[in-house]
Amino acid sequence: MTDSKTIPDRPVLRLKPKANARAIRRGAPWVFDNELVMDRRSKALAPGSIATLEDGERKPLATVAVNPGSRIVARVLDRDATVVVDRHWLAARLRKALSLREAAYDAPFYRLVHAEGDGLPGLVIDRFGDTCVMQPNAAWAEAHLEILTDALVEVTGVTNVLKNAAGRGRTLEGLDDVDAVLRGAAPEAPVPVEMNGATYMADLTGGQKTGLFYDQRENHGFAARLARGHSVLDVFSHVGGFALAALAGGANSALAVDGSAPALTLAAEGARRMGASDRFSTRQGDAFDTLEALAGEDTRFDLVICDPPAFAPNKAALEKGLRAYERVARLAAPLVAEDGYLVLCSCSHAADLNAFTGACLRGIGRSGRRAQLLHTGFAGPDHPLLPQLAESGYLKALVFRL
Repeated sequence: MTDSKTIPDRPVLRLKPKANARAIRRGAPWVFDNELVMDRRSKALAPGSIATLEDGERKPLATVAVNPGSRIVARVLDRDATVVVDRHWLAARLRKALSLREAAYDAPFYRLVHAEGDGLPGLVIDRFGDTCVMQPNAAWAEAHLEILTDALVEVTGVTNVLKNAAGRGRTLEGLDDVDAVLRGAAPEAPVPVEMNGATYMADLTGGQKTGLFYDQRENHGFAARLARGHSVLDVFSHVGGFALAALAGGANSALAVDGSAPALTLAAEGARRMGASDRFSTRQGDAFDTLEALAGEDTRFDLVICDPPAFAPNKAALEKGLRAYERVARLAAPLVAEDGYLVLCSCSHAADLNAFTGACLRGIGRSGRRAQLLHTGFAGPDHPLLPQLAESGYLKALVFRL
């Protein structure tokens, strides 16, 4: 394809002779600084520039987005080196992403763009009806924000587009932390979102991330089936993720534990709207301290869920993170009634499934409990994995019977 088309007049990046060009041809999305010929001209490219990537023999490989200040200097946008990244190209990618979500979900509440998984590296877009919250976590997305917003409105018909600048990756890309309204207006109140029969209140401007974690939708539903007629403890609950789904599934009671008072207030409002306030309670505090306190109160639950933040967001934090997951399992397991269920989750990129499972089993074992592993859950179809990028499959949920 490349040989029969004209390569756009733009900067060129070239792989070192021993770099793995085959990996790029097979779908690898990232090119690191040590794989490229970083001469003075390459280092001077503006963050967010679009360039042509060549192999060591100067043959065009792909169209890439460039950030010389990042360890990931080049992100593959298209394996066709002849494309022009403009509003039309962006709209085509967004239409592909939208078609998948419309096939999977009946209502427009989902992750619309899952970065590399949807061919838009570093870009996350969550949709809440007529509002989209965008996290441009790569320099190219920030540099193309205006036409990206235009394309998003064109494809989806949303009236409001918000920029959330809280993504951890923005710091690594040298980007600001300033939120913005890109189109329309920000909602004046939290947005109700229906999932698995539960009502969640999403704060799109003051909440964590984009306001709601869509990635646990499938795992919420699985846990809810186990909760029918039982008592539930949801630790690190945010706005009531597992707890509210459990109540919708017929749980007798649910206690939500989180360090954030505003998040628990939103959770309580969700329970009220569901007509489940009489079965729902909250407890604000440090999760580890609360788990220890509940054990001291000789409290037991039929279903305990722990869905902590990323304890191992990178390789440097892996060992410390695995110890934290082990501690969560060790403290949570004694709170599970005999023949009850324990759900342990990880959203850490650096901790793969085997490492996370091992940490959980060590913690359960050290608590003196025996476990059956019933189910391993992942993110839903609005979080598609790029098979060549293990990091795109970050979410793991393990369901044990103790």
